[in-house]
Amino acid sequence: MKPKNAVRLDRTIGRLVYRFHHLFYRLTGGLIGHKTHSGPILLLTTIGRKSGKKRTHPLLYMPDGPDPSRPERFLVAGSNGGRPDPPAWLLNLQVNPAAHVQVRWRRFPVKAEILGGDAKMQVWPRMTAHYHGWSYYETLTDRTILPVSLVPLNDR
Repeated sequence: MKPKNAVRLDRTIGRLVYRFHHLFYRLTGGLIGHKTHSGPILLLTTIGRKSGKKRTHPLLYMPDGPDPSRPERFLVAGSNGGRPDPPAWLLNLQVNPAAHVQVRWRRFPVKAEILGGDAKMQVWPRMTAHYHGWSYYETLTDRTILPVSLVPLNDR
């Protein structure tokens, strides 16, 4: 999907679509919802910084590491579709970097690291080559879109 169309979808029926996306992904182990035109999707579960409740979000990701079938980490972007405010999941990770990820059927704990400065510059060109929408979203907002590294904490 082209970034402009993704923004249109996000701004109109996005919340409803994401709710069903998350449901179908969970029920089918990613058979429905993992592969999209934009790239692969994972489910990120964080703990709400205010509510203390688990919150799950489907996110486009880029596997990172020498073996794409068993990446060392998963890179996501706190783009929020180019909105002025950062996504809630990013704010949750700032308070508590412990989270859980589901990639297809696999579920595992991760430690999140928000990448700014030089760390962002090391991964951002590869990330925006992976999905051009992330660089497009930067043109829609004055805030800096930060990448996040999700490092698995177990053997998977």
